[in-house]
Amino acid sequence: MTTPSSDDIRAAIDTVIDPELRRPLTELDMVDAIDVSDDQIVVTIALTIVGCPASDRIHDDVEAAVTKVAGGLPVQVELTVMEPARRAALIERLRGDTSPAQQFGPDSLTRIIAVTSGKGGVGKSTITANLAARASAEGLRVGVIDADVFGFSQPGLFGLADARPTRLDDMILPPLARDVKVISIGMFVDSGKPVSWRGPMLHRTVNQFLSDVYFGDLDLLLLDLPPGTGDVAISVGQLLPHSEVIVVTTPQPSAADVAIRSALVARQTGQSVLGVVETMSAGALPDGTTIDLFGSGGGQQVAESLGVPLLGQIPLSVRLRESGDAGQPVVWSEPDDPAARALADTFAALQATRKSLVGSSLPLSTR
Repeated sequence: MTTPSSDDIRAAIDTVIDPELRRPLTELDMVDAIDVSDDQIVVTIALTIVGCPASDRIHDDVEAAVTKVAGGLPVQVELTVMEPARRAALIERLRGDTSPAQQFGPDSLTRIIAVTSGKGGVGKSTITANLAARASAEGLRVGVIDADVFGFSQPGLFGLADARPTRLDDMILPPLARDVKVISIGMFVDSGKPVSWRGPMLHRTVNQFLSDVYFGDLDLLLLDLPPGTGDVAISVGQLLPHSEVIVVTTPQPSAADVAIRSALVARQTGQSVLGVVETMSAGALPDGTTIDLFGSGGGQQVAESLGVPLLGQIPLSVRLRESGDAGQPVVWSEPDDPAARALADTFAALQATRKSLVGSSLPLSTR
C-alpha cells in the first residue's frame, strides 16, 4: 500500500466541518501537526477552547476522514487547545471587516424577519420554529433569535432544552438544531428560573444577541418576539429598522384589533409588514369533518386592515402540537401532516415577498 503524504491527509481533513462554526477545520487553522511514519499517522487538532462541546465529534470525524486515505496505517488523533492569541486571530478572521454591532446592519445581505403577535398563546413561536426549519430544509442558512425573554420557547421547540452556547472570548456560538442556529435566554438561565427584568435589561439582551452571538453568513434570520407592543418590540425596531415583520393571529375576529396594534408599532419604527399568518384555522377530524373551533375570518380581517397578504392559514393539528413537545418541528418530523403542508406553503408565500438583490452591493474586501 502507498503511504499517504501530508498533503493527502490535509486534503482529507479539509472535508471535516467544525460542528459549531460550520467551516472546514483547515480553514479555521485547527490543524496543528500531521506526522506520517511507516507505522502510523498522528494528527494533532487544536480545539478553540478547553472543554469544547464538539471535541468528541471532531475527533471521530477527523479519524474517519484520515482513515479513508491512510492506506491501512493506524490513525491517531490528538487534541490540544489554541493559545489565546491564536484564538483571538481566529475570531478576527471570522468577523472579518464587520464589527459585532454591524453583523446585521443595513448593508447585510441577511433577510431579517420578526414574528410578532398581539397577544400570547396564538402559536407565534411554533410558526417561527417551523418557518426556520422549512427554510433550512430548502438549503437556506438560517438563524433564530428567541427574543421572547419572559416566555422563551425556541429551545424546547428545537430539542435544545439542555443545550448551552459555546463562548470564544467575547464571541458566543449558538447551538444548532440540525443546521438551524438558535439562541435564547433560556440557554443561559437555570431550568424553572423565571426572568424578571425591566426595559434596559431587555434591550441589552436583544442587543447582545445581535452583536455578541456569531451566526456567520445567514440567508435568513428569524426573531421570535414577545406578544404585544412592549420593550422588546420597540428595541428590535430601533436596532433593526430595516427588518420585516410577520403578524400571527387566530381566526377569531375579536383577536384582530390586538394583532393590528403589534403591526402598527413595527411600522412606527420603520419596519415593513410582510403579511399575516393565521393559526388554529379549521382542522379536519378523524371522520373527515371540518371543525372551526376558533371561528373564521380573523386572519383575513387583519391582512385587509393592514393592506398586506394573508400568507397562510395553519389548521389545528395534533401532530403539530406533538412535534413541538418532542422538540422536532412538524415540517421535519411529519412533512405530510396538513399543518406541515400549510407551513410549507406559507414559507413559499413568504419567499415570494422577497425583494430582488440584483444590483445590491456585496460586502467584499480586497485585503
